[in-house]
Amino acid sequence: MLQVNVLRQKTEWVKERLTIKNFKQLNLVDEIIALDDERKKLQAEFDSLQSKINSSSKNIGRLMAAGNKDEAEQLKNSVAEWKAALEPVKQKASGTESKLEEALVLLPNLPSEKVPKGFTAEDNETIKEGGHKPALHENALPHWELTKKYKLIDFELGTKITGSGFPVYTGKGARLQRSLIQYFLDYNAAAGYIEIIPPFMVNADSAFATGQLPDKEGQMYYVNEDKFYLIPTSEVPVTNIYRDTIVKQEELPIKMTAYSPCFRREAGSYGKDVRGLNRLHQFEKVEIVQIVEAEKSYDAVDDMVNHVEHLLNTLELPYRILRLCGGDMSFASAITYDFEVFSAAQKRWLEVSSVSNFETFQSNRLKCRYKDEAGKNQLVHTLNGSSLALPRIMACLLENNQTENNIKLPEVLHRYFSADVID
Repeated sequence: MLQVNVLRQKTEWVKERLTIKNFKQLNLVDEIIALDDERKKLQAEFDSLQSKINSSSKNIGRLMAAGNKDEAEQLKNSVAEWKAALEPVKQKASGTESKLEEALVLLPNLPSEKVPKGFTAEDNETIKEGGHKPALHENALPHWELTKKYKLIDFELGTKITGSGFPVYTGKGARLQRSLIQYFLDYNAAAGYIEIIPPFMVNADSAFATGQLPDKEGQMYYVNEDKFYLIPTSEVPVTNIYRDTIVKQEELPIKMTAYSPCFRREAGSYGKDVRGLNRLHQFEKVEIVQIVEAEKSYDAVDDMVNHVEHLLNTLELPYRILRLCGGDMSFASAITYDFEVFSAAQKRWLEVSSVSNFETFQSNRLKCRYKDEAGKNQLVHTLNGSSLALPRIMACLLENNQTENNIKLPEVLHRYFSADVID
């Protein structure tokens, strides 16, 4: 959530940055400033009335003690009038405060100066490519055929049990999934990330704090009776560990990693581009989260990008790194780098990770701060990234490493999988 003082002090700059993010309701900035003016005016009126009541109440006792009963009675009448006027001012101030909060949460985060202009994925910048695209044999299969051939995943069984987008991993498919999760967690832990096992459902306060509400409400599964949301990513519960917290400056940076299932409704997803593992309602992901001092967050995002890039190199997958344009970024992000791997059988790029810096957008909602050297509270910056999302990684591992007789696995997975091929 943006801070009102930033909107007030840098109004035109804020509007310019919102335009980069393709946000149309620029008049909302002026409305928020006007609501804040009204809030301040009402607060001043309330404080003035309360001050009169407090000081006059003390004077009434002194006047009575001095025998000035008539003057005391007059002052009592005035106090009664001020008290009667106080409640309407309080209610109006409360209503204005609510309107201000409701308007603020409609503003997306401001994009960094590094974010390119653009409206769609076609406007994203490719900043790097790595790895080598394999040349597959003539009868190469897409992963949804490979998983059937080697009995790794049963999509039809998942549809029977739950519905489309809920696959059942079986045999070596389940073992490969488990191997990837363990490898990703070990890799992240070796880089200094503390492993967390969070809850897989969160309350509305947690979903609001990281920006899922009100922006992504329609994409999340909701348990109505308990008013819990199934998490779309472990970023949500892990970041909320530090909600309403003042951390010690010497504790920063805080680096955490977590595995979790992820649940996304993905309403309206149909067709060949979402076939097989390409898009699911339930999938597994290993996440990394950092909480850092403001001036160090762009070094941290670069570090996270390098971390994910090296992980993809160890998996021997061809990849590219994109800097997202303003119109293709999420509501809460200030800058995002997407990683895509090349699916040789499908002949297309598939997103497997997003690394984002949210600056103070989440921490302002979280009320997560630290005390600087002067003892003043400062908002932290929060960052997160996929390290990695499993479905499309598995799809590309299967497709890119297939031979006519088996599927060869990258060397780094041999000890986790206890074999070097799937046959």
